[in-house]
Amino acid sequence: MDNLAEASGVNENFDVPAMYILRCGDGSLYVGSTTDLNERLAQHAMGRGSVYTSRRLPVELVYAAEFASIAEAYALERKVHGWGRAKRLALIEGRHDELPALSRSRPRTDAAQPRRTDGP
Repeated sequence: MDNLAEASGVNENFDVPAMYILRCGDGSLYVGSTTDLNERLAQHAMGRGSVYTSRRLPVELVYAAEFASIAEAYALERKVHGWGRAKRLALIEGRHDELPALSRSRPRTDAAQPRRTDGP
């Protein structure tokens, strides 16, 4: 999974395990994994890939990364599900050097800061 810099982006060889990202008709991003990307893309295009994408047609493949096993592809899928839109776009656009900065936790707001008590 540390091979993000080696990830292939969109390419022609789709008969291996892959994690993929689709841009939906409403501009949202859908993340998935599969053992046969060509078949999965056809399912999405026909509205049978997932409930989410079936309601947001058309869909466009914007990113795909190949893996040796479906377990590795699924692990990256789960990881990317936890990312915000900015980080997903950085991955799609190949801005891998920006991924760590987009991972940093946001500063807490004053409302979220623990209250200081000065004791008795």
